[in-house]
Amino acid sequence: MTYTKNMPKARKECRITMEQILIVEDDRGLNAGLCRALKEPGRRTISCQSLQAAREQLITGSVSLVLLDISLPDGNGLTLLREIKEQTPQMPVILLTANDTDMDIVEGLEQGADDYITKPFNILEVKARIKAIMRRTAGPREKKEVSSIVEKGDLRLDCDSRRLFISGREVNLTAKEFDLLELLVKNENKVYSRENLLGLVWGKDYPGDVRTVDVHVRRLREKIETNPSEPKYVHTKWGVGYYYYQK
Repeated sequence: MTYTKNMPKARKECRITMEQILIVEDDRGLNAGLCRALKEPGRRTISCQSLQAAREQLITGSVSLVLLDISLPDGNGLTLLREIKEQTPQMPVILLTANDTDMDIVEGLEQGADDYITKPFNILEVKARIKAIMRRTAGPREKKEVSSIVEKGDLRLDCDSRRLFISGREVNLTAKEFDLLELLVKNENKVYSRENLLGLVWGKDYPGDVRTVDVHVRRLREKIETNPSEPKYVHTKWGVGYYYYQK
């Protein structure tokens, strides 16, 4: 069984009035502790201890964010991560991992994870990262200005529906990839350092490092550029940072 879009259309159109955090962790004690610590007014926590249970919940219920352990009894959490990002790219996913190595971090981010947390962790850190991600994913939709459509050459951003079109073809982006591109496109030719992008896109409270920015820029280029090594849209100012410009 895999997580697919075979669900009623009404499900996709319903608005989530309460945050629902799906916790996919096979350690019963840790899972229960996260559920208790993260539950608060306006937020519900949902406990799953396997990939199968998580897939069933994703199909039948509305989920705001997923806390996903990589090592699960019935498979690798990265498999579910790929399924989520293929079906609902905007859904935030934070990986839980016991391995704090560059390879594990990069692999998870390259699969589309919005963030990662290594075990053992401080629950205050988990709360801070969830808060930062939820603020970024909800905030832009509440602050509507003159128009939600941004067009630059053959690139078209619909900021209301958070969809990207290039030459009329839709390109699926994760929540963070969209946030990053939206910021750069709306500020064409402005060069942002990696530190600035980390603060603006991931939030001032985000405790991660600038490698997160580099990985997301690389993934973004792989999706929108014909030749990522010679970008048409997102450029590098060597020694400074990144900027958007379409020739």
